[in-house]
Amino acid sequence: MEKDFLNDLNKEQIAAVTHTDGPMVVLAGAGSGKTRVITYKISYLVQKGIDPFRILAVTFTNKAANEMKERVKRFFPKQPTPLITTFHALCAKFLRIDGKHIGLSSSFVIYDEQDQQDAVKEAMLKLAIPTKEYKPNSILASISQAKNELIDPQMYISLARGHFQEVVARVYPLYQNILQENNAADFDDLLLKTVHLFNNFSDVGAKYQDRFQYILVDEYQDTNHAQYVLTKKLAQKWGNICVVGDFSQSIYSWRGADFRNLTKFRGDFPSTQTFALSQNYRSTQTILTGASTIIAKNTTHPVLKLWTKNPEGDSITIYEARNEQNEAEFIISEISQPKADRPLAENFQYNDVAVLYRTNAQSRVIEEVFLHNGIPYILIGGTRFYERKEIKDVLAYLRLLDNPKDMVSYKRIEKLGKGRLQKFLDFQSTFDASKFQTIEVLDQVVKHTGYLELYDEHDEDDKQRLENIKELRSVAVAFPKLTNFLENVALVEQEYTPEKKLGTKNPPAGGAVTLMTLHAAKGLEFPIVFMIGMEEGLFPHSRATMDRHALEEERRLCYVGMTRAKKKLYFSYARKRLFFGQRSSNTISRFLLELPENVLSQNTSLVYKDDAPEFL
Repeated sequence: MEKDFLNDLNKEQIAAVTHTDGPMVVLAGAGSGKTRVITYKISYLVQKGIDPFRILAVTFTNKAANEMKERVKRFFPKQPTPLITTFHALCAKFLRIDGKHIGLSSSFVIYDEQDQQDAVKEAMLKLAIPTKEYKPNSILASISQAKNELIDPQMYISLARGHFQEVVARVYPLYQNILQENNAADFDDLLLKTVHLFNNFSDVGAKYQDRFQYILVDEYQDTNHAQYVLTKKLAQKWGNICVVGDFSQSIYSWRGADFRNLTKFRGDFPSTQTFALSQNYRSTQTILTGASTIIAKNTTHPVLKLWTKNPEGDSITIYEARNEQNEAEFIISEISQPKADRPLAENFQYNDVAVLYRTNAQSRVIEEVFLHNGIPYILIGGTRFYERKEIKDVLAYLRLLDNPKDMVSYKRIEKLGKGRLQKFLDFQSTFDASKFQTIEVLDQVVKHTGYLELYDEHDEDDKQRLENIKELRSVAVAFPKLTNFLENVALVEQEYTPEKKLGTKNPPAGGAVTLMTLHAAKGLEFPIVFMIGMEEGLFPHSRATMDRHALEEERRLCYVGMTRAKKKLYFSYARKRLFFGQRSSNTISRFLLELPENVLSQNTSLVYKDDAPEFL
């Protein structure tokens, strides 16, 4: 059976699967069969006679955990399945059994995001901290960040620097008390409290250390400090820990992920052996050569040079658009050609195509052009532009200015708070919208109502909401008269309707084009990928261009996007772009300038080498 079992693997995979004892790192390149290696390794251990009860595999999502379980069950349908779970589910299991040692009953509830916000607001109310001045979301994000670093309330008080952190230091202990009074824990508590339990009750920690003789950790590049410490503690007795990841795909630092955990791991486990999976099964060699060239410029983490037995494949196409509208039209022209001219075979369908972009706000133009041209699409990991809460809020203000009898808009504004409503009514009584262009009306509304104060520009989610509002300014520039602007919005919204099967979760036969951010695309693959907005300041993002570590993460994000493509990869940039309400001329992205000429199609003309701009 063993021979048949390993016949499915290549030499690199066999080496990683059959090395079972001691600490090890598997550097798994994009599309190299990482999940296969983990599931085969678990199955190989069972085949060797290891009790499935003694094996633990940890990953980040329920989907990944379930996929691994199903694969292992196929090999050993009559055997008990090893514990294959997520970090949070594992810790919840530990705490339900042994949380009593730290004052947590087995029936504790896990607070979701809304519950957490309510608890923070309750703490702020008790402390007389105004929620208008200090956003509960921002305070909650700081508490979450602290927990990911294993910083409890007492430690946070001693470490707090600056006025905002001092406010958080007051809220954090009271927030924890509220959770305790309600027999509750939040998601970050699951990790923090488990580590606390193991640190303070060594017999409890020893019980689990003894049980899990073999530990496998998936997506190791995405682990935060708490997850690092937890897995290190669990592996303390046997030392048989296998961590798997691609550090070139570490793109979640804003969530606390730290690719430097690899360096710590090798320091804590000096006898670590490293295995590399560099054969890619997904993409053409042309795409891999381009992606490898981009990522090779990073110096702070291991970089694999990917190769494949797949064909060389089509050249990478770079398109210079006149503007953002033309950029969207180019995508349509490429995917709507007669079959013979399409980049793929005759069975090409819309669901073969993905359009990837750096920021959520970029979806707006693509959505509108697709809707107007009858191209079905689905939006992954986000809400359609005109259905986003912040957009609907601002539109309600504008609609009420245009039509004071619009009670639907009035009620929406009312829900944003009486104070904000009164500010708007005062503004409305003295402002004649007909005398101003739409862009001026929009800017005046958000200014006088204080609407932007609802969002904290330091919070990642709020940052995206603010960018969406800025992008609405682009539409305002295109329609100077408020009535025309609102009419255009209404027409676009009408095209969202399910009857037309456009932009819905129920696409027509043949599927729909997938639109998503580069972050949302990780782990997915498509025959054809368009990466749009390849301009300095947009991608790499302006926030990253002056920080070397942030720029390396942008480069990893570009690498992730490129390696989603199986057959054909397109890049596009615009000579001029109306973005956030301003018409700008940006420099072509440094990432495109770094691509070797031999992977580009002949009609691509870029300025290379000596003429390329100097970058950090």
